[in-house]
Amino acid sequence: MAGSGTEKDRSITDDDHLNNWFGTTGLGSPDREDIARILTVPFSGRIKGGMKPGKKIIVMGIVDPEPESLDISLTCGNLEAPPADVAILLSARFAERQFIRKACVSGEWSDEETPIPYFPFIQDQPFRVEIHCEHQRFRIFVDGHQLFDFYHRVNSLPSIDTIKINGSLQITNWARLISRSRGHLDVCK
Repeated sequence: MAGSGTEKDRSITDDDHLNNWFGTTGLGSPDREDIARILTVPFSGRIKGGMKPGKKIIVMGIVDPEPESLDISLTCGNLEAPPADVAILLSARFAERQFIRKACVSGEWSDEETPIPYFPFIQDQPFRVEIHCEHQRFRIFVDGHQLFDFYHRVNSLPSIDTIKINGSLQITNWARLISRSRGHLDVCK
């Protein structure tokens, strides 16, 4: 619920900075408890400026010891009713060893895409998912290996401005790489 101050649904907006969240100024580092509150699952965070070609999202975490699923989605806002468009939903299903991806535009879900060369997640082990935005597609990497491409269903890339993370995992870090050429990294850790 917006404005409720719950620790389950934290959002970092364009004007927020991590130092402001922790009530410190300058170069102060947050302590572990503050980091844990921000990266609590389910997690919702704002992607400053939305997506564009050359931008990438990095999610690092640890799979739970007895996982069921983990979901990472990039959405157009954070509305529940009417639901926001989902540019990409990545859903790892451990029992089936599938890494499903799909999109939802104007309330209509696309067909699930399931083919992958291998299932990249291991229970109780760390992982790194990278979502690279290109002109026509997202390119998905797990632990440095490209797994698949997902062609855009949402045509307005800047409107893709929210990341949501949920499921059987602990988030250890997430970041937005603004531009490959400039190499500027806006890190949330």
